[in-house]
Amino acid sequence: MADHPLRLVVLGPHVAPDTAPTGRVLTRIVDELAARGHELHVVAALPWYRRHAIEPGWSGRLIRREPTPWGSIRRVHPFPADDRGNLVRRAAGFAGFSILAAWAGLMAGGRFRRVDAVIAMSPPLTLGLTGRLVAWTHRAPFVFNIQDVFPDAAVETGAVANRGVIAAASLLERASYRSADAVTVLSDDLRANVTGKLPPRRAATVHTIPNFVDTTRIVPGDRMTAYRRELGIGAEPVVLYAGNIGYSQSVGLLLDAARRLPAVTFLINGEGVGRDALIRAAEELTNVRFSGYVPEARLAELLATGDIHTVPLKRGLAAVSVPSKTYSILAAGRPVVAAIDPGTEIPAMLAASGGGLAVAPDDADAFTAAVRRLVDDPAEAAAMGARGRAWVVAAASPAAVAESYEDLVRALRRRSGRGTGDR
Repeated sequence: MADHPLRLVVLGPHVAPDTAPTGRVLTRIVDELAARGHELHVVAALPWYRRHAIEPGWSGRLIRREPTPWGSIRRVHPFPADDRGNLVRRAAGFAGFSILAAWAGLMAGGRFRRVDAVIAMSPPLTLGLTGRLVAWTHRAPFVFNIQDVFPDAAVETGAVANRGVIAAASLLERASYRSADAVTVLSDDLRANVTGKLPPRRAATVHTIPNFVDTTRIVPGDRMTAYRRELGIGAEPVVLYAGNIGYSQSVGLLLDAARRLPAVTFLINGEGVGRDALIRAAEELTNVRFSGYVPEARLAELLATGDIHTVPLKRGLAAVSVPSKTYSILAAGRPVVAAIDPGTEIPAMLAASGGGLAVAPDDADAFTAAVRRLVDDPAEAAAMGARGRAWVVAAASPAAVAESYEDLVRALRRRSGRGTGDR
């Protein structure tokens, strides 16, 4: 690392103890950068993701500040929507959150004090312009981290169909990309998507930095977990989906497979706008179980509970979304059956690692056949899990990802003609 530590402002939708996947990503990036000696000031929402309501003990204030050994965290009100399917209400909430985040960001690290970079994470897309404003006030370069490309994902799923809303979101998207000194994406597929929306001269501002997994915390475990016992599941094979149940995920494929594989238990772990409808659709299936999110401390146990894990993403979405849960599954030493667009990041990852099978999206026959293959051949499934674990240990460490962000910020500082440490 260079002589001078970095001073960074980081804006995101979630941070621990919130349970959102993007919160886990942001938390670990911050932890790694802090461990490398940098000063960080984080702005994120009050914990709200699990119930789409502010968690008990966190309400009562619009902004809360917490000092930390490495800087500070400012948590702001997220204005959560009671109706998760009401996109207008959710958009208004994102806007309100982003305005509060802008104010908190101005104060982060000292009001208008110069920092080395501002990093903002999307979704929500509104944090793009928030990040730009905060970067201006801190006289710093702006790095925009894209976890999912919006509005493309919402349009592909049909969640957003209003042409006016799509046009406005697309304008905001392009303005955010152009305002950033650097845009980071999770895969080459997402990079192609984002660069296609920029002038050719701006293509070099888009960088691929994948997500990661903590392979020291998530390790292969005994399949007969305490979590199985709590759910009343025996020694039968368990096919697991863990994650959001929303517009993007084809979790219904598990119900199709459950009808054809009655000796297998299908466990669906998670929350989301589609959960209630999925429960109703599974009412007659005795081999389908539902459970809610588990605490972060039990994530490795949850992953060990499944003999086979699934990553179902609706057709057309792999170019705008990379399910980062795949890294965690591989770290747990479990094989993956992914129903996802061919030629995209997750199929390429499974091919490179040998850690699972990829089939076409929304194809119930192909999905069920792949699950059946691994259920019928536990030795092949175990070998895939071992290969996936070995690959992810070598390819996706948190330290490597933190170093990539560190190198990017230092490069931006050099390009601006001011070295790090110049305050």
